[in-house]
Parts: sequence; structure tokens; C-alpha cells
Amino acid sequence: MGRLDAFDVGDKKLTIQTEFFARPSWRVETKIYLGGALKKVYTDELDESREDALQKSINDFHQAKVDEIVEGLRARKSQ
Repeated sequence: MGRLDAFDVGDKKLTIQTEFFARPSWRVETKIYLGGALKKVYTDELDESREDALQKSINDFHQAKVDEIVEGLRARKSQ
């Protein structure tokens, strides 16, 4: 379970991959790749009692990171 988005940034590909892991405890990890090289990893622990909202939690975490990166790229471009 997870999400994957890719964007062209100049001549490189920016890839944002979010995955769910159940062990040792529930968590999501978002990995940021630029040009195929891993640049950053974000991790968030999840409450195991919220199984019904699991996909929404993953989507929200992923989208927050996408929005944060896009905002940073726009700010960098306007300078």
C-alpha cells in the first residue's frame, strides 16, 4: 500500500514514493529521489487502531510532502 509520483525538474526526474510498513510497528516512509539518487527519507508512526483510515493517512502524509517540495521549488525559482 502506498503512492508514487514523479515530476520533471529541469533535466532530472523527482520521484516521491510513500510506502506503508506494518513491522515492527505501523509507519509510513516517504522517500525523495532526484535523478535516481535517494535524497531524503521522512517517517511517520501510525496508530494501529485506525485501520479504517489507513489509506487516507498514507495519502495525506504523501500529499503533504509533495506540497512542501513543490512550494520549495517555486520559492527557489522565484529568487
